[in-house]
Amino acid sequence: MHVRPAEQKDLEILSQICMDSFDSALANTLPAAGRDTFKAIAAPAAIAARLAQDNQVLVAEIAGKPVGMLELKAGRHIAMLFVTPAQQNQGVGKALINAAFELATEQSVTVSASLPSVGAYQKYGFELTGEVAESGGLVYQPMEATLPQPHL
Repeated sequence: MHVRPAEQKDLEILSQICMDSFDSALANTLPAAGRDTFKAIAAPAAIAARLAQDNQVLVAEIAGKPVGMLELKAGRHIAMLFVTPAQQNQGVGKALINAAFELATEQSVTVSASLPSVGAYQKYGFELTGEVAESGGLVYQPMEATLPQPHL
């Protein structure tokens, strides 16, 4: 597996990975407003716009084929983490999280985890930091991971 920065040519497949994962795990747990909000966030043009700002988008590849993506906002917040359903529970998410931790510019990294993904984030070292909340029909659990101090 290889993790690399996303490029413009990746936008369609990254959007598809997001939608496939969302549809299989989250869509039926949310109201229509949440599904519409997510569809707008995961659109290729929306990913491209965030990539042009301060967000870093990482792609996980197996044999040259994108199988997962992570979006790191402002060097400290995981905005999107999705793995194609066929590749879940095979270390792709962990590889992306580890790469994001390497890029982090703060001592802690936060995420607004979808409720079905809370357990996975806990395995990655995240802890609950607040009450379940909702924005645009998307229900999430605030979480945070404190990164180890660099060894001098």
